Amino acid sequence: MSIAIKVENLSKIYHLGEIGTGTLSRDIERWWALLRGKEDPYLKIGETNERTTKSESNIVYSLKDLNFEIKQGDAVGIIGRNGAGKSTLLKILSRVTSPSVGKISAKGRVASLLEVGTGFHPELTGLENIYLNGAILGMQKKEIARKLEEIIDFSGIERYVDTPVKRYSSGMYVRLAFAVAAHLESEILIVDEVLAVGDLEFQNKCLGKMGEVSKGEGRTVLFVSHNMGAIKKLCNQSIVLQNGELYYQGNVQEGVKSYLQSTLQIQENYDASNIMYNSEFDAAITWCEASIIQNGTITTEVHSDESFDVCISYEVKENIVGFRLFIGLENNEELCLFKSFFDEKKHWGTEVAKGKYESVVSIPAHLLMEGRYCIKVYATIHGLRNINPTGGIQLFFDVFQTGYINRLTYSEDFKGMFTLPLEWNSIKL
Repeated sequence: MSIAIKVENLSKIYHLGEIGTGTLSRDIERWWALLRGKEDPYLKIGETNERTTKSESNIVYSLKDLNFEIKQGDAVGIIGRNGAGKSTLLKILSRVTSPSVGKISAKGRVASLLEVGTGFHPELTGLENIYLNGAILGMQKKEIARKLEEIIDFSGIERYVDTPVKRYSSGMYVRLAFAVAAHLESEILIVDEVLAVGDLEFQNKCLGKMGEVSKGEGRTVLFVSHNMGAIKKLCNQSIVLQNGELYYQGNVQEGVKSYLQSTLQIQENYDASNIMYNSEFDAAITWCEASIIQNGTITTEVHSDESFDVCISYEVKENIVGFRLFIGLENNEELCLFKSFFDEKKHWGTEVAKGKYESVVSIPAHLLMEGRYCIKVYATIHGLRNINPTGGIQLFFDVFQTGYINRLTYSEDFKGMFTLPLEWNSIKL
């Protein structure tokens, strides 16, 4: 299978604050280096794009030393945290911006949907913009006309196709933009996470079309999303970026796993009581400790055939009316599986006295499938910030299938979130 996209030693460097070297002599030195085809001498002091730490220079690598190849017909998910360099990479591949160092080569025409309104002229109608986009891709008018009815039908905005797009809502904009990008005859389709603007029905429609484009028509698709379910459903390959560097490239299942693992590692480096404080909340309650306990021992590795406890200790600094404590359990795709509350609505009027407390909630055995989970602990005070969680603790742990469930039911093909020990009754007829 031929190579559709090849990236070699790709870096993109941005100046923080004022652009320029700072002196005329350095500007001349930079100009002289570029004139001779040499690397810019003032790009070498750039730093990795770690957004959580303070930079020591005013130059930062948005992307750094990327090398990879994408085969024709592959559907590739570009994964990474906010600020990892995903959108910058797509802009370079779409030739919206150019790399600071390195080069890219793409085989065929590229249609891209990077952000709402990209490539559309606001004063032109939807119909005129369809023809404009086709012309930019190098298509003849008769080729565009042949696809016109299909594009309008897919977008679902036939009534407004003769209206200037500046009057469209963001959802209508994305509907038409995606329909144009997906149906016009390009060899490479690049889609950033703009599909989040559309409704659920249209998102599913888009995912289906991208799958058809990749698997049915043999076109190459690059897709950025924070929805790991959509990535796994659509893509067969993945590229994981972390702080502008290539963290992983390969199978999409392993890529998602690698991304989630790297995210958890970053979160685990935080203090155990990583709390997003609200000043009013902090004045009333302070977290002390939280842990997972099984068989009397604090652990991060839980056996599925035994129950375990979540123990939370905290200090109430003043008498509080309307205090509520609750936990939420999330899987490794950040999907909330359930929440449990301490103090139901009937207790809203009960006063909690000043002092130190320990609350324990027990999770039953034979409940969770094997995998990594996160328990998030929150507290609220009725009437404070509309009862939104203002602080919380995150506890990461792994579940291992053991005992009866492991012997009789668990296998790689047995998918799901829970293994509920339900009561069955059978009679012979």
